[in-house]
Amino acid sequence: MRIVVDTNCLLASIPPQSGYYWLYQSFTDGKFDWLVSNEILTEYEEKITDRYSGKAATLVLNILSAAPNVIFTEPSFKWQLIIGDPDDNKFADLAVSGNASYLVTNDKDFNVLKSIDFPVVNVVSIHEFKDILGLN
Repeated sequence: MRIVVDTNCLLASIPPQSGYYWLYQSFTDGKFDWLVSNEILTEYEEKITDRYSGKAATLVLNILSAAPNVIFTEPSFKWQLIIGDPDDNKFADLAVSGNASYLVTNDKDFNVLKSIDFPVVNVVSIHEFKDILGLN
């Protein structure tokens, strides 16, 4: 299963004491493949640095760059499906181009994707993804 993880879910899953740390553990256990692009990695680095530290950002990016279940790809088409926050389009574009099973986010701006017939982007919350993995 291939997924795209929005930055808000990544940030929530970083601290080991977080209730969302299961996302990181599931990733390291190989339960899914994590799709990333250069643009998304840049956002991850910026937001992790802002929230935690530059050291934390470097650690997370090193893990993502070395993990066997990370798939690097670059969208070849910009669909411009998200109007509420156009910066989020990079996640939707990657989900489409990378043939993602799910785009995991808690951001309501992505809900517009649920009403679009084409291209299909399966948007789920982090809680729904936990159910999909059978962790509840």
